[in-house]
Amino acid sequence: MPRITHVVKRTGAIVPFNKDRITNAIYRAAVAVGGRDRSLAERLADQVVEILERDTPEGVIPHIEDIQNIVEKVLIENGHARTAKAYILYRDERARAREERARRAMRSTDNIPWRKIWEVLDWAVTHDLHTVERLNARIERGEFAEIVRESDHAYNEDITCAAQLVAERRGQVKIVIIAGPSSSGKTTTTIKLSHLLKEQGLSLVPLTVDHYFFDLSVHPRDEFGDYDYETPQALDLALINEHLEALLEGKEVRIPYYDFKTGRQHRDHTPMRIGPDDIILIDSLHGLYPEMTSRIDDERKFKLYLEPLLQMKGPDGRYIRWTDLRLMRRMVRDAAYRAYDPEQTLLHWHYVRTSELRNIIPYVNSADYIVNTGLPYELPVMRRRLLEHFAQWVEKYRDDPLRIDAFERAQRVHNLLQAVVPVEDESAIPPDSLLREFIGGSCYQY
Repeated sequence: MPRITHVVKRTGAIVPFNKDRITNAIYRAAVAVGGRDRSLAERLADQVVEILERDTPEGVIPHIEDIQNIVEKVLIENGHARTAKAYILYRDERARAREERARRAMRSTDNIPWRKIWEVLDWAVTHDLHTVERLNARIERGEFAEIVRESDHAYNEDITCAAQLVAERRGQVKIVIIAGPSSSGKTTTTIKLSHLLKEQGLSLVPLTVDHYFFDLSVHPRDEFGDYDYETPQALDLALINEHLEALLEGKEVRIPYYDFKTGRQHRDHTPMRIGPDDIILIDSLHGLYPEMTSRIDDERKFKLYLEPLLQMKGPDGRYIRWTDLRLMRRMVRDAAYRAYDPEQTLLHWHYVRTSELRNIIPYVNSADYIVNTGLPYELPVMRRRLLEHFAQWVEKYRDDPLRIDAFERAQRVHNLLQAVVPVEDESAIPPDSLLREFIGGSCYQY
């Protein structure tokens, strides 16, 4: 029986010790530098546990920092300096993030599109939709259909503007990238933009980068068995670049096929070639991530970034978090179309958010244009579908030290939805609405 049974977290909570967490942390660091040997990560984790049990006094519960120090020591002593560096950098990054949250400093950052946010806030104030209280008042006056029309008009204007900018660079732009975090509305926006560009006489050829996922067996995962699809390192970035270069040179390539049922990638599957007037269209979480298209000159790319930049204050007087809007969208969509339990979406969301902060948000302002996909009318729609779920999750995870993230998100979203007036009749939402991508009833094929 192992001598170490529990560990002290930074919050002071005492939780069961799990060697798999060490294995996964080592493997994640290895993946970041190109390693894919999980058995090696397991052997190194065994060494960490051996040292931990040898050096921890009887009756003492080790602290998480003690374990991480040993991990660094084992990696370096076994000649894995690059993995150790990745592990140290990630650990330092997390520490700085915690300090930043603790300070709650209100300072400017290059990662936030301030100009776009100001435009969205100005629109919200002009349309009396800048607080949940004002949204409720308009709904109670029977103006839900008007809110839908006003919101959709603003969103469609954004896409029209983006299409015009692409058309102005006709002949120069060879790749259009539509990027944005999970459930930001990339699929619907891609379809709408494609239609507008086609009207401009531009021919678009989609490249589905999801087919470039590595085999699931080499993906990082946590102690709960949850695989991390959210990191760009889950994609074969080198092969993506190789194929993009070849396509732009007029050559034929054979795109891989990724089978999500088996978690395996099949190489050299689908032939693809583009004509001299074609534009490659990429819809990807990590479209702005530099290594995704590092071998292609920036002049040949048009980068579009999407985010639900809703500027509305909730019942606590704070602006509603965009990540919470996307969480609700993904829950509803995954439950309806992917037979995925909404609770699993909640439990997985910390991976989504961590990857966004590391691999998406830092590159927001490298985009050529930003589209706001936030819709004020989605809140009453989500209340009817999710309020009771969130109420249950708040109680379920209230005292679970391993699920603090899930509890805090559930509590915050529950408080928000509780304050929103529900809407039962959704007939005012048109079939081409972005929200239909998530709640169903769209006129588009996804």
